[in-house]
Amino acid sequence: MVTKRRLLIFFFFGAFTVSLWFGSIPFTQAKPGNITIAQSLQANQLVEQGVELYQKKDYARAIEQWQTALNVDQTKRDRPSQTIIRENLARAYQQQGNKDKALANWQQAIAYYRDTKNQQKVGRLLTEQAQIYSSLGQQKKAILLLCNTPQINACLPESALQIARDRQDQMGESAALGSLGDAYRLRGNDRQARNYLQASLKLAQEIKDPVYISSALDGLGNTYANLARDRERLAQSALINGDTIEAQEIKQEAQKFNSQALKYFQENLKIAHNDKLAQMRSQLNSISAYYRLGDDAKAEQARQQAFSLFTSLPVEREKAYAAIDLSKLLQPVPTFEEMAAVTPCLPPKSQSVAIDLLQQALSIAKQIEDRSSQSLALGQLGRVYECRQDYQQALELTSLARWTAEQNLNTDNLYLWEWQTGRIFKETNRINEAIDLYQRAIASLESVRSNILVASRNLQFDFRDTVEPIYRQLIALKLEQPLAELDRPENLTSVLNTTNRFQLAELQNYFGDDCVITSIDQELLNDSSSFGQDTVVISSIILADRTALVANFPNGQKQFKWLNVDSQTLRQEINKFRRGLESYFDLYSFQQAQKMYNWLIRPFAEDLERSPIKTLVFVQDGILRSVPMAALHDGKQFLIEKYAIATTPSLTLTEPEDDADQQPKALVLGLTKSAVVEGQNFPALASVKQEVSAIEELIPDSQELLNAQFTRSRLQQELQENDYSIVHIATHGEFGSAPENTFLVTGDDRKLTIRELESLIRNTIQSNEEIELLMLTACQTAIGDERAALGLAGVAVQAGVKSSLASLWSINDLATARIATSFYQNLTQTNVNQAEALRQAQLALINDGEKYNHPAYWAPYILVGNWL
Repeated sequence: MVTKRRLLIFFFFGAFTVSLWFGSIPFTQAKPGNITIAQSLQANQLVEQGVELYQKKDYARAIEQWQTALNVDQTKRDRPSQTIIRENLARAYQQQGNKDKALANWQQAIAYYRDTKNQQKVGRLLTEQAQIYSSLGQQKKAILLLCNTPQINACLPESALQIARDRQDQMGESAALGSLGDAYRLRGNDRQARNYLQASLKLAQEIKDPVYISSALDGLGNTYANLARDRERLAQSALINGDTIEAQEIKQEAQKFNSQALKYFQENLKIAHNDKLAQMRSQLNSISAYYRLGDDAKAEQARQQAFSLFTSLPVEREKAYAAIDLSKLLQPVPTFEEMAAVTPCLPPKSQSVAIDLLQQALSIAKQIEDRSSQSLALGQLGRVYECRQDYQQALELTSLARWTAEQNLNTDNLYLWEWQTGRIFKETNRINEAIDLYQRAIASLESVRSNILVASRNLQFDFRDTVEPIYRQLIALKLEQPLAELDRPENLTSVLNTTNRFQLAELQNYFGDDCVITSIDQELLNDSSSFGQDTVVISSIILADRTALVANFPNGQKQFKWLNVDSQTLRQEINKFRRGLESYFDLYSFQQAQKMYNWLIRPFAEDLERSPIKTLVFVQDGILRSVPMAALHDGKQFLIEKYAIATTPSLTLTEPEDDADQQPKALVLGLTKSAVVEGQNFPALASVKQEVSAIEELIPDSQELLNAQFTRSRLQQELQENDYSIVHIATHGEFGSAPENTFLVTGDDRKLTIRELESLIRNTIQSNEEIELLMLTACQTAIGDERAALGLAGVAVQAGVKSSLASLWSINDLATARIATSFYQNLTQTNVNQAEALRQAQLALINDGEKYNHPAYWAPYILVGNWL
């Protein structure tokens, strides 16, 4: 797939081409002989002139003609003619990049066809409207219009796909299927994307339409390219974590997907022999696929062929974007940088070629009055000059890109140019102005966050490369102030505000649902006493060369410390610590535990000792989320022996409340038998029965669902029919780098994903009482995978419960049963909150003198969310 050029801005390659499948239809209808109700001669002439101008790619003048014709028809109240004109206007506005006006015209046209019972037209126009929403990153709306259900043979009656099927409209059905496939591809549901695109391809082949076939092949190629990129990133992560064998296996999977993507692109190239635009699209897509396969020679050959096709294209919007794409494909790009918002710097010899291409794009954009492509070309030119360190020219071009985006109300890419301006200011030592522009960039980003963070789920919007750097670079700028300035509470509060906004965005990206995760009052950052007079909150912020640590004390004092360890070393040491713990006695050493303590706790130790502190709450960043803080050692004792410990993914996502139910009601689910799920073996958990029985004894008002009774449908039924304050699930589970890889094993040998669990619990909360605690035992996260740890940390937030208790790795199930039993026993005691209840349960194992006193058995349990 083509490298990132305008994510969430335009969609020319892929789904956008589907909208051209019906592009010629209105113009045939718009001719005088085909209009059913007579128009005036003046309106006829205006419509015909508009058609001619549109075909010449002069969209601005075409719009002028049609708008005038529309005004004429409005005076005559000629609604059928108005509707045809509105269809034409919608397509012209879409070609101009004015999506809002395009949507407005589609809506009015659809309303007319609904009134006149012309369902076939309704279905086709719904597909075109859906494609605009998809191009804006609003795939949810697109899917709603196209089908609204995930089953390929079961759509809602008024959806585009179902209308086409009911009317036996094969053209409409193929278009709707292709559009639906691309919408699911952009949401990261590659399985559904492949299903719909394959169905579209099959139907297109039956009706022998090369345009439909081409679009389906292009979509399938992009889907497999996405799968390849996902595998390559996983391989990169495994390599970083030292899992070379696993990295190689994943890389081989990626290469298979790359080869399959290239097969579709090349097949598309063969059938598009009369369509230079489709040929160029296939060549551009093939360039990246060849690069990923390591075949630079064929990549260069494809680039030359794409350039040849580019020069032969007429002056039009697609040519402008092709020039921008070509400017980014002048060298091989590492996979993890391929979709980055900031284009990697080209070598000097390629920069002049890129400038020439971008200037051509800019010239075309100006000629056709397309401000969106103008903004993009200007911004990319600014990036080239930024790479050249010609900051004056870079600033002028980037400022023009910003202004053009603002004039076009194109806020989807405004943040890119504000960010770029901030970087330029930073390089020219204009720090205050840089901070201001970074803050503007984040504000612009957050204004479109619901679309951006969810739009490309297959790439997680490549959060670490496209969004995360903006927040981290702003935090670094704020932290570059003199230490005396940083010690001022208002400055540290500003840093924490930015950090918490980043953490919220990170969770929204991980779970892919902007509507679910809501934050509480930011003023909590300024009033640390709200967390309790005996509680200190310690936040970490990982930068490239060091890590910032900020402690919030209950008296309002904030302390800032630097951990002068670079991020790579930090990751290596943390992974070493985790591996040592998980290997039990083999690799564990108190020396490593003391190193972690000296890095993360000792800077605040004296002040902690001077205060009556009982609880430490950690807001960890990145790889630090995988640190079992309870196992840190000061040379005399473990950290858990001194303090109760809790964690939260963000200060603004946790509101501590001491309102635990005095008579709790528990739903207890468990799996004792072995299971095989999708070919993966999970051993029996013999002690789960003991664990469940102990909970039932401690909480008499409880319901047990074991083995075959533990199913998704039964869980849903129980949550709907009863108000449970505790949901305890004792089964195998894994927390992966994406929600679809985060699941629990049910008694019918199936996966219950975190998204499914979230949906069940959230629907329950909407109608019943809020769940106080979600406890998950026998679960695990991957070593070194900070996104997996993010999922574990965010499960309470995502599910909408007040707190969750889970483990960083799978533990001996007898030790798990003892921890769980002791935890619930402790909760029954007066004035014992959840953090203290967990601490006492861990201390019981430490002090019992048996084998379970090793930290591997008790340290991985973490309490997330409300600790009171």
